[in-house]
Amino acid sequence: MRLPRLPTVQPVARREARERALSLLYEAESKGVEPVALLDELPVPPDAFAAGLVSGVGLELGRIDSLISSHSIGWVMDRMPAVDRALLRMATFELLSHPDVPTAVVISEAVDLAAQYSTDESGRFVNGVLAAIAVVVRGDEGRGGAGDGTPNGELP
Repeated sequence: MRLPRLPTVQPVARREARERALSLLYEAESKGVEPVALLDELPVPPDAFAAGLVSGVGLELGRIDSLISSHSIGWVMDRMPAVDRALLRMATFELLSHPDVPTAVVISEAVDLAAQYSTDESGRFVNGVLAAIAVVVRGDEGRGGAGDGTPNGELP
């Protein structure tokens, strides 16, 4: 199955789009609705990159959650903070669907958003899980993380 292609946009716009996608994924989970259904209900649609992330996560949720679950050692999905789940889903989809975006950029953006919107430990956790996923989906062993050395999403 071919994954939807995300549009090409400038880095600053991507940061804002990721932030918007994070809020929409969080909202969809909080309301118990499918991400695509939430997009359809919005009076003003988000930009194409954000919409692509949200709809892509909705379409690939089973595969994404399987990757996250198998790489988040000692954590089950429902025990993770909802923001972390949304971030991991969004970044995993981006790793899968947008190979032109460097792995380090995808992970760094997710780590920055985790530091801004989640718990003190979330940045390290998100970094570790995504770095492990990147090895599987992109073959980026040792090159994907944001540099804190946290293996496989383990918290200290």
